[in-house]
Amino acid sequence: MAGSLAAPSTQQAIRKAAVEEPPFQQPEDEELSNLGSPDLMNSSFFVAVIRRRHLDCCTPKVLSVTLDEWSDEEIVSMIEVGGNSYANSIYEAFLPLDFSKPTANSSHEERAKFIRSKYEFQDFLKPSLRIVSSKSSSSSKNSFRSSDSVKESYSGLDSKISAGMVEFIGILKVKVIRGRSLAVRDMLSSDPYVVLTLGKQKAKTSVIKSNLNPVWNEELKLSVPQHYGPLKLQVFDHDLLSADDIMGEAEIDLQPMITSAMAFGDPDSLSDMQIGRWLKSHDNALIEDSSVRIVDGKVKQEISLKLQLVESGEIDLELEWIALVNE
Repeated sequence: MAGSLAAPSTQQAIRKAAVEEPPFQQPEDEELSNLGSPDLMNSSFFVAVIRRRHLDCCTPKVLSVTLDEWSDEEIVSMIEVGGNSYANSIYEAFLPLDFSKPTANSSHEERAKFIRSKYEFQDFLKPSLRIVSSKSSSSSKNSFRSSDSVKESYSGLDSKISAGMVEFIGILKVKVIRGRSLAVRDMLSSDPYVVLTLGKQKAKTSVIKSNLNPVWNEELKLSVPQHYGPLKLQVFDHDLLSADDIMGEAEIDLQPMITSAMAFGDPDSLSDMQIGRWLKSHDNALIEDSSVRIVDGKVKQEISLKLQLVESGEIDLELEWIALVNE
């Protein structure tokens, strides 16, 4: 990963990405209006780290271009965000029309308050894109959340929930491709099938008899609610005379795909490109990093999972996201 950046040091790689690479050569980037100092990183760097930290541990962290060491992962995440003007179009989408943003002459307290409201509390972000941690929620009283537009956004969501209504934001197509080295649950083999669960919805593949390396190539569909959780995958061994035996499970984080798709808008208007990534870590089942891509006008993500709570087994999937509304 580091080799692809072709830079003699991490800091130089960041500066090269920020100053020389085409995605960052925009007038808005040169102003550094959000932080008011050329010695600090611009907000596109801030977004990359905030977004990644929210996904990993819900603890935002600001990195300096000149004072901090950047990992290869953070450099790639920063580059994927795409520049200050693009970041602002997302994180200031619900900024009140009469709101005055801090300038370079504003006090440190004013700028700090605005930055925390914009990135940590996500006050000006489209409600469906918000990633709100319990820490952020409990601290929100210090932000700009008192604005009328933000209050209206939240009240609209609350009314739908209290009325017992479920608003779906999209359709998730899951192509269950194959399994590899699945666990033995019968005498010498197993009769595996896959079950997907999202909220109260379930979908399952057909049963493949006596095969530890089954190929399904079956597409399952699930509706995704506005307040969605992880997609749960389970593999079972089909039995006729007893309960089906579990052959492993895994959880799929849908947030990288859905948030990326919503941020970039209509995929039909975009060329083939990478728009996001779900990173392998010690607390997920990924075999390798999984990229979210635009392919022929569709948002897709290929995923390879190592089944958990079982002696062996891997599953290959392909996800496709279809938004129900024009984001």
